[in-house]
Amino acid sequence: MADRRPRWRRRLGQLAILGAAVSLVIALVTDLQAHARDRHAHAVLASAEATLGTTRTKLTSTSRAQHRANEDRLALLSADAYTRAVWADADQKLAGATQAAFFQGLDIGSLQTCLGGVKGALAQIANHNNTQAGMDLSGVSPSCETVDGGNTDGLAYPFDFPDPFVLMVGGTYFAYATNSVEGNIQIIQSSDLIHWTAVGNALPNLPSWATPNHTWAPAVLPVGGQYVLYYTAQLAKGGPQCISAAVASQPQGPFIDTSAGPFACQPTLGGSIDPSPFVNADGTPYLVWKSTGEGGQPTTIWSQQLDPAGTGLVGSGATPLLIPDQSWEGGNVEAPDLVLNAGRYFLFYSGNDWNSAHYAVGVASCSGPLGPCTKPSAQPILTSGADFLGPGGASVFTDQSGGLWIAFHAWSPGAVGYPHNRDLYVRPLNLAGALPVIEPGG
Repeated sequence: MADRRPRWRRRLGQLAILGAAVSLVIALVTDLQAHARDRHAHAVLASAEATLGTTRTKLTSTSRAQHRANEDRLALLSADAYTRAVWADADQKLAGATQAAFFQGLDIGSLQTCLGGVKGALAQIANHNNTQAGMDLSGVSPSCETVDGGNTDGLAYPFDFPDPFVLMVGGTYFAYATNSVEGNIQIIQSSDLIHWTAVGNALPNLPSWATPNHTWAPAVLPVGGQYVLYYTAQLAKGGPQCISAAVASQPQGPFIDTSAGPFACQPTLGGSIDPSPFVNADGTPYLVWKSTGEGGQPTTIWSQQLDPAGTGLVGSGATPLLIPDQSWEGGNVEAPDLVLNAGRYFLFYSGNDWNSAHYAVGVASCSGPLGPCTKPSAQPILTSGADFLGPGGASVFTDQSGGLWIAFHAWSPGAVGYPHNRDLYVRPLNLAGALPVIEPGG
């Protein structure tokens, strides 16, 4: 008899198998900074163990997240006897999940390959080998996508890859994202936008002023025969978030940041985050970013001209482009990406709470890189759907034939909010009409 359950519910049932493996990864390596207090850590791990048990018997929830790893968490991971006990118990639970998958009619070969890769990554994490862990995960990405129902929704990389930025260089697509298992700035590559493999850590070392394991929202600008990586970092000793730049001779890095301090920061406005470069038709570079808001100031998206090297700001000051003034934005605008197409300037941005299913992508129309900008619609252009929730962090790029694409991250149904994964999605983009249209993935 045909399965008449809604597609999203069938997908959840399938993803629950994968969730048994990946939920363990979350529990083992996520939020372990706060885990300095053993009582809290054991509570987190006990909760993960209970989740695995529920997944095995009911197959009703999913979590495809792998983790947010950092050196402090890894050190604790290898030392925590309770963690090792939970890990050992997981083998039995995964075996039960595989047996249940047989009765669900899943592709057992793909499931076993996916789970094997996840377990291999766990072993590498325990051995402090993040690079190999990332390779293990990217190696089983196609199998995990099969378990996940394929990539018809635009799913490109079914592991944690928040705030993506895609750059094409010589027929190869390089995607950069917020820190995770690969390190400060993770990077993957593809030749076809479908199959992605891990490259490694694009930013192996941070400047002395930056707090380790607090790097977000990268973007890269080719300029003068080199590549400039813009990223968000937190000032040491609990200071605000600010923007810095690192330089490399090739798109895969390693990027080097020798700065004595951030080159863009607005401490009186709560700090500056989410940098995104833009090059105007005349070749002039700009940087667009967000201030987080403080003392009654709203979150604001800004723009300012960059120097020819792309490593400093010039001019009398930044120009505000957008503030939150629509209900769907929930008082927050961020993750800007300015695009020039056929003489028109589109400013893509995210709104609402990034840690919820209410997160979405909107667009504004601008007169130029310094504005003014207006919002042509009172609604976002990309919102939660049956296949993913809370899409955001969008960036636009061009393929080898000149076609436009948009990359973004999103949560899986039933697995919304940190520490769950925000997976990478890639979809065609159409800018011919009054409003951008994000085409279905395929």
